Amino acid sequence: MTLRAVATGVGHYLPERVVPNSEFESFLDTTDEWIRTRSGIERRHFAAEGETTSQMAIAAAKNALDMAGLQPDEIDAVVVATSTPDLTFPSVATMVQSGLGMTRGFAYDVQAVCAGFIFALTNANGLILSGQAERVLVIGAETFSRIMDWTDRSTCVLFGDGAGALVLEARTGSGTSQDRGILSCDLNSDGRYRDMLYVDGGVSTSGASGKLRMQGNPLFRQAVSKLTETAERALEKASLGSADVDWIVPHQANIRIIQGTAKKMGLPMEQVIVTVQDHGNTSAASIPLALSVGVQEGKIREGQLLVTEAIGGGLAWGSVVIRW
Repeated sequence: MTLRAVATGVGHYLPERVVPNSEFESFLDTTDEWIRTRSGIERRHFAAEGETTSQMAIAAAKNALDMAGLQPDEIDAVVVATSTPDLTFPSVATMVQSGLGMTRGFAYDVQAVCAGFIFALTNANGLILSGQAERVLVIGAETFSRIMDWTDRSTCVLFGDGAGALVLEARTGSGTSQDRGILSCDLNSDGRYRDMLYVDGGVSTSGASGKLRMQGNPLFRQAVSKLTETAERALEKASLGSADVDWIVPHQANIRIIQGTAKKMGLPMEQVIVTVQDHGNTSAASIPLALSVGVQEGKIREGQLLVTEAIGGGLAWGSVVIRW
């Protein structure tokens, strides 16, 4: 028998405030059509004043726990992927642990920007396979609206806030690709590409949080090739191919990147979970948000094979193959 990390619950949270593209027209040289054409984004959610990353993460976690039928103290570990923590320290994960009323286990954050949830999911899988934990709550949560330069029309229209959460539980399988759970992971990074996507502040430099900076066109070219390569490697590790995939659940950054990756993998857009039009780029929250919406809409069903992939600042990128 083989140990697997199986998804038993998923949930998400979005702030109440919905920001349509038209709202940017009042203070930027942009239009709804310009934003839609270049990104596929129609609207996004922004956190309310005083609403934090940890608060959104807690709300998403509660929804995931409800689906899994678990109480907080039945969770052994909390892993939160975020680039926009409430504070420099302590971790958002420990705030989630406290907010859920957990009195046991351990919690920590993972930072790989938009690829954060992939890195966190891989990390949680390792905790389960090593026997360190039996049940892990994996969360992606971001308040990117707090690090936007509102004079830069090429970036501030792209991002949104939100949180998504997944419960992983240790289950035994047969050791084949037909098992439920995480079947393979593939992680990568290359610090030479740092200037393509970064925030121009930090504790040991400016002492301030800074603003997001991005080189859109070079990043686009890197994204399609690297996302395709990592997805194909992860499938190969699981002795599977594109023909076996039921759904691609990609990082929701840009519809053209999503379309380009699906095309290179030889899969139609009808097999891709797309939420970018409603959420914008929510960084580490985008994949668990898309998973939750896909389940909620009845698209993602038990036994189906999913490929999740993401790329973010670093550059850092990777993918996870999971049978739901």
